Amino acid sequence: MGYNTPMFTTVKVTTVGNSAGIILSKEILERLRVSKGDILTVTETPDGVQLSTYEEKVARQLEISERIMKDNRNMLRKLAQ
Repeated sequence: MGYNTPMFTTVKVTTVGNSAGIILSKEILERLRVSKGDILTVTETPDGVQLSTYEEKVARQLEISERIMKDNRNMLRKLAQ
């Protein structure tokens, strides 16, 4: 299965200490290009959630944009009218 071929698979939610987790197969780890100990980003989408590799630069940009939207909420509402 190539990286451009959509993958459909299932994973089971299991207990990890006092939390819950999922087990990712070797194939999924390869497709994500991650290994044990790497950080993943979980993004909510209209279709559910998406797992992707964590990119510090992107995470920082998202934090900044969220802060700007929160701090300038009223101005952004006026601009949207």
